[in-house]
Amino acid sequence: MKVLNIVETAYRATLEEQDDPVVWILHAMKGAGADHSVILSGNAVNYAVMAQGVPPLMFGDKAQKHAPRIAEQVAGLVAKGVQVMVVRECLSARGIEEEELMDGLTLLKQAALPKVMNGYDQVWHW
Repeated sequence: MKVLNIVETAYRATLEEQDDPVVWILHAMKGAGADHSVILSGNAVNYAVMAQGVPPLMFGDKAQKHAPRIAEQVAGLVAKGVQVMVVRECLSARGIEEEELMDGLTLLKQAALPKVMNGYDQVWHW
């Protein structure tokens, strides 16, 4: 079964964890042999930008020093053979240039989404 994951909500649960739960579960499912692909849209297109950093977050005198490294986790999906697509219009709406993106991504136009979705057995929207 081929599953397309559309990730639109960015930085879900990253305050408590050091990863995005959706990206984490995709790593686990790929490791178990599942056939998954990903489309990054909305604010989640930020996940495709490699040169980003998050300074420590302070809560009173306590610091959360282990910020999520989601771009590295997405690059790991690409390295495992997961097709990761990014919606061009979402990039341009956020001022992100193609040169800022990691290697191995497929860029697609918003209008192509219905055709892409048609190639999958299930579509999961996160």
